[in-house]
Order: sequence, then structure tokens, then C-alpha cells
Amino acid sequence: MTGFGKGLHKVEVALKWDPSPTGQAPTDLDIIAATFESGDAYGTPAYLVHFDSRSPDGTIFLNRDSTDGRGFGWDEVMTLEVDRLSERYTRVVVGVVIQQQPVRRTFGEVLNPAMRVREGYTVLSEDDFTSVRDATAATVAEFVRNEAGEWNFRPGVHGFDEDPDTFTHVMGRAHQS
Repeated sequence: MTGFGKGLHKVEVALKWDPSPTGQAPTDLDIIAATFESGDAYGTPAYLVHFDSRSPDGTIFLNRDSTDGRGFGWDEVMTLEVDRLSERYTRVVVGVVIQQQPVRRTFGEVLNPAMRVREGYTVLSEDDFTSVRDATAATVAEFVRNEAGEWNFRPGVHGFDEDPDTFTHVMGRAHQS
């Protein structure tokens, strides 16, 4: 592969929401990345990256984590250095899950949720979760390595009605268009 590739290199996925009103339980959203190997690109993730972990090689990590949406700007930020991932990884799916304790919430019940995917200063995708307002989790980005070894972005927000643990097992399934 030459240095003329146009694929993605270092991508940022950011998430923000407003805190719950005074007297209500805090709202906690989390970014999760699932990395898949070529032999099982739509099956079981090789590994997950979330608030309590990072990728084994340090290429995917959470820069910022919030448990209540109280912050300035983007409350959670994950960096994915996809161009540094081992060749055995061919797909990365990034999702957002709402923690369901102490109360169950959907995106429609979260105050002003928003997400952004960008590379450098180029915004690849933005969304406010309106299309998945009844979901408790959603995939927000998919990165796929092509035959030339370059990483490409597939936009799309797809909702799930799953608890956080179950979501990590199903978030990599293929979506029907």
C-alpha cells in the first residue's frame, strides 16, 4: 500500500446530553466500540472498548467520560486510530447505550442528546437520536477496512431496545436497509 490512500486515520466520536432536572436520577450515556476480526466481521466482537477499558494495542480509547451529562461541550469522547489497527481487524462498530439504573430511559427521555463523528476538522456525521427516540441503545458509526486496507465510514444511527450487556452482543449485527 502506498502513501496515497484516502482512507480514514484518526476518528473522534463525541456524545453530549443535558443533565437530568434537579431531583431526578442522573442520566448516564456511554460510548462503546466493538472491534471485529475478518473471520467474524458480523459475529462476536474480538474486544470492546468502553468507560472501563481501552483496546489492547491502545488504538481505541475513551478521552472523556461522564456519568451525568454535566460538563461543557461534549460529555464523552472516544478516539479511534483505525489506521493503526492490526490487519486482522476489518470492522469497528461504535454505539451509544443508556445506563438503565436507577430508572429505565429511552433517547426520547434524555434531554438534548447529540452525537458527532469527525476526522480532524471534518464532520462525517451528526445526529440528535430523534430517529431512535424509543430505543435504549443505538449504533452510530461503522468503520470498515476495504480490500486496499483503507478504512471507510458508514454513517447511520440504528436503534436497539437492549440493556447495556445485551447490546454489546448484538450491536455488530448487519442492519437491514
